[in-house]
This record gives sequence, structure tokens and C-alpha cells, in this order.
Amino acid sequence: MYFVGIDIGTTSVKIIAINENGEIVKSVSKEYPISFPKPLWSEQNPEDWWEQCIVGLNELLDDLDKSKVKAISFSGQMHGMVTLDENDKTIRPAILWNDQRTEKECEYLNNVVGQSKISSWTGNLALPGFTAPKVLWLKENEPENFKAVKKIMLPKDYIAYKMSGIFATDMSDASGTLYLDVKNRKWSLEMLEVLGVSESQLPKLLESYEVVANIKSDLAAELGLRDDVKIVIGGGDQAVAAVGGAVVKPGSCSLSLGTSGVVFTSNEQFFVDENNSLHSFCHANGKYHLMGVTLAAAASLKWWIETIIKTENYEELLKEAKEAEVDDNVFYLPYLMGERTPHNDPNCRGTFIGLNMIHERKHMTRAVLEGVAFSLRDTFEIIKEMGIAIDSISINGGGARSELWCEIIADVLNVTVNKLNTNDGPAYGAAILATVGFGLFNTVEEACSKYINITDSIAPNAKNAEIYNKKYDKFRKIYPATKELFKQLNN
Repeated sequence: MYFVGIDIGTTSVKIIAINENGEIVKSVSKEYPISFPKPLWSEQNPEDWWEQCIVGLNELLDDLDKSKVKAISFSGQMHGMVTLDENDKTIRPAILWNDQRTEKECEYLNNVVGQSKISSWTGNLALPGFTAPKVLWLKENEPENFKAVKKIMLPKDYIAYKMSGIFATDMSDASGTLYLDVKNRKWSLEMLEVLGVSESQLPKLLESYEVVANIKSDLAAELGLRDDVKIVIGGGDQAVAAVGGAVVKPGSCSLSLGTSGVVFTSNEQFFVDENNSLHSFCHANGKYHLMGVTLAAAASLKWWIETIIKTENYEELLKEAKEAEVDDNVFYLPYLMGERTPHNDPNCRGTFIGLNMIHERKHMTRAVLEGVAFSLRDTFEIIKEMGIAIDSISINGGGARSELWCEIIADVLNVTVNKLNTNDGPAYGAAILATVGFGLFNTVEEACSKYINITDSIAPNAKNAEIYNKKYDKFRKIYPATKELFKQLNN
């Protein structure tokens, strides 16, 4: 038997097939473009996702026994706004998670409607990346497009809709819209009223492991699949990546070093921190989770190495960085796209501070690695303040391939960093959800315990951890000292 996981990422779709033993039998990736039509804007054409999905699926299935494919599930970049008209045609390009155009709309939601109300209705506050501010932006800036909207959906739900014909979403991805009542796992009618949207324009809500429908018969014929293949709705990329990293038990924690960086902890109960600094979302296992986000994690390293240094020789630069002194006082703020946790500030920017004449490229490269780690620690500290004890984390994402970065994170957070037998995160998690939806396992937890285990552990270096504690205290003072300057620079 084969189970397929499809991850609709920001720059590419990744599709994997696993067998009933959880082994990856084939993996395919296909890229698509992203556009930045104006400063702070970030958009994609949903049709590009679909076209590359079909290309990727055909390539994936080319040398597999197609009759053995039993279920397909999804992971997707969160928060993106996809709008369809009465003929199911996309009205405009999707506005993505890293789009920062909605500062005005967020100020209205948080300050006029009121953060306390928004939090009581949804468990979260308004952030520029979330979907609700995008809906308001569309209403205010493109009223004709807003009037034409019959369906509002998230990126992975567009693909699920094209494959099943059913308009649906899941609790984890819906949590990032800011119009889901996360605690009670239903649409917030109060928020819909604020947005001027009706419940009929929104998809039906499912748990991430639930079956939407069988695959559409014409698509099954096109792909050479059986028409009883189950389409399982899947979830938002971070929740599904957590499934792919077995972060499904209470208090378990993962750290994702992808384009963005995410600290994610699984909980049985619904929690909200005092300042809404963390995202309080539904988990893909049917429970809840807390999550904090650094918008430019591996993106910071990619920018530094490829755009500034103008090389793709990561190995050489990381080898250099390992030779830089741990106690050096060069700092980097990884705010290339503004920042989410804990600052919720689209105006802040990437910054080096502390340079002098003795510093070389190696010091700046190491500062980038450390700056991302310090920013992730901001989330980690809030989780600890909520009384959630964490002594180890699992790590995933492209940045996890760097041994040095893993060591720095272990030292900065002062926890053991575990590597797993899979680093395919969201796509693998989606395939696991497909097995549960098909009925191979009764629960997500059961599937994870069967498939995922620790292959390596990196313990913190006590001496370095002490140095990094002192450096982190300095790091925390830089943003407050520069906040107003950032605002002036962007006006």
C-alpha cells in the first residue's frame, strides 16, 4: 500500500509516497514562482500550485503500482487567502503568509475592535500574515473583487477542492485565519460579522485526519488511480510538520528551521499566553498547540550567503563560522521581513550591530546563525513562563542539516536537540495523516509511534550555554532600542 503526502510550500510543492511501514518510497519536488508586485506584498497564482501538483504526481506515480495508492493528504503554507467566484475561478492572486500589506487592518482589529475581543473570539490577536486582515484589505481596496467572492479558502484546501470537489478545511489551518473560534473548534460568528463574510463563503471544518471524499473520478482516470482513493484534508504546514516529527504528545516540542523558524509545542488543553505573543491553534491530532514564529530563519542564512556573499558554498562559510569565537559580541536581528513572535512588528528590519575593525566574514555568518537562535528563544521563554517544561526538542527543516546550527540552538536554548529518522517534515506528516484517514491506524499518535524514532541527539555545552545566556540578555535589549527608528525608516 502507498500513502501520498503533498506539501504546498512557499516556493515549491513536495510530494512523497510512503508504504505501510512508513518508509519513503519516492519523493518529488516542483518549483513555482512567487511575485512581489509592491513593497511588502507577496502573491502567488493558485493555478501554479495545481499545475505543478499534477506534474509532480505524474512523476511520482510513474514507476509505482498505482493500484496500491490508498489515500492522499496535504500540508500547506498557512494564512494565504485564495478567493473563488461563482464559477470557481480564482478572482485574484493569493495573498501569502509573508505578505505585510495589512498593517492598517491589523491596527483596526486590535485597537478599534479591540485585542481583548479578538482574543476572546479566536484565541489570538491580529497579525499582518493572518487571513482575516487580508479579507478586510480586499474589502477596502478591491471592493469589486470582494463582492465577487463566493469561496474563501487556504492554499492546501484549494488543491484538496480540485481533487475531491468538496469545499473543506481543517482545524489546524483554519486556526491561522483569525476567524476560527479555536477553543471551541468552530467559525467565530463575531469575527465573520466584523469582516462582512458569511459562513456560506467558508469551507466545512474537519479534523486533519478526516476524509473529505474519494478522489474525483475524472482526476483518478487522468492519474491512473483507483476511484476509491481517499482524499484526507490534512493541515497547516507547522501542525503537519509536527506530526512528521512526532510532536503529538503533551509537552513535546519541535523546532523548524525552514524559510521561517517555528517553535511548536503540543498540548492536550487550549492555552493562551497573557499577551497573545504565541499562536494558540488547533493541532492536527485533534488537540491543541502553541507556536511562535521567526519570519526569516533559514531565509536569513540564504540571504546572507547567496545575496550578500554571492555564493552557494554553504559548507565553506559554515566551516568558517565554526571558528568564530562564541563570546564575540556581534549581533544580528533576523527581521528581514518584519517579525512576528514576540514583537508583531512589520516595520522592524534585519540588523547587524557590534561590528569593529577586527571582525571578519566568519563572525557575521556566525552572528546570523546565533541571531535566528536567539529569536527562536524568545518564543521558548514565553512557553517556559506558561509553566510548560521542555528539556528536549526535535529539529527539522533545511537548516537542520547544519551540525553547527543544531549545536548553537542546543546551547542557546540549553536543551537537547534530537534528530529523527525523517527530515521530510510537512510532506511526511501529510502522508501519516493519509494512513490515519484510510484507517491503517486509529490515531495520529499511534502512527507516529510506529514510524518515527530518534537517530541522534546533541546535548548543550554547559560553558557555551552560560555564554549564550549573557549574550541573549544583550540581544533582547536591541529591538526595544531600535523600534522607533525602524518605524521612522519605514515612513
